[in-house]
Amino acid sequence: MAAVQGHLSNGADGAESADGADAAGEEGAPAAFRHAVAGLCAVRPRPEVELSPTPPPRRLAPFSYALEAAVTADPADSGGDDEELAEGRLILLHDPAGHDSWCGTFRLVTLVHADLEPEMAADPLLPEVCWSWLTGALEARGVEYRQPSGTVTRASSHYFGGIGEREPSTRIEIRASWTPAEPPTAEPALGEHRRPERPFAAGDGPAGVPDTGAHLAAWCDLLCQIAGLPPVGAAEAGVVSLPQRRGPQPR
Repeated sequence: MAAVQGHLSNGADGAESADGADAAGEEGAPAAFRHAVAGLCAVRPRPEVELSPTPPPRRLAPFSYALEAAVTADPADSGGDDEELAEGRLILLHDPAGHDSWCGTFRLVTLVHADLEPEMAADPLLPEVCWSWLTGALEARGVEYRQPSGTVTRASSHYFGGIGEREPSTRIEIRASWTPAEPPTAEPALGEHRRPERPFAAGDGPAGVPDTGAHLAAWCDLLCQIAGLPPVGAAEAGVVSLPQRRGPQPR
């Protein structure tokens, strides 16, 4: 996956993307959408997360913007290789006229997947746990959302013949979407400081623009959790991560 580690770049200033025209830079894109995309691009994830813009779908909404991400292991922990532990895609959709099923004008859609250790793959409660990681990540960042929906899929693979030396593997996949809250404009309290991972707070932009930066930060937290990385900073009570991977498997 081609990615720019540590920051995002997009076509909000009119630059073209891989499919010819970035939705955020299209002439006539509403200010609310452009501000929402700017909120995404201001996020700086932890070093293990690589983010990059990717061509968005064009038929899901009048305006869309997409990011892809990969979580890689520290080379010191993976035999010198940048082992990919988890990957995903996050799409921001915007329909200025509103969408009945969204209950709003914005919608976030995601696909996340990662390989699991055998002991985790056998847990019958794994799908429920993975879904709780998504909702828990959003709630931990203090972002409001509604109308969440999605699926958690667990798929196992066994290898035979010329690749029979490979160990059985299991992959977890989360497909989900939710509507970010669209709060009215509010001035920050006197002396209030913004957290580095949330440079675009809800009160920074026009009314009706969700705090997309906080939603992206929560999504990166989900990626790191499903990849088995420990939380940043001190250990958090009640947080369960997947075990660290054994190392790259032969392909």
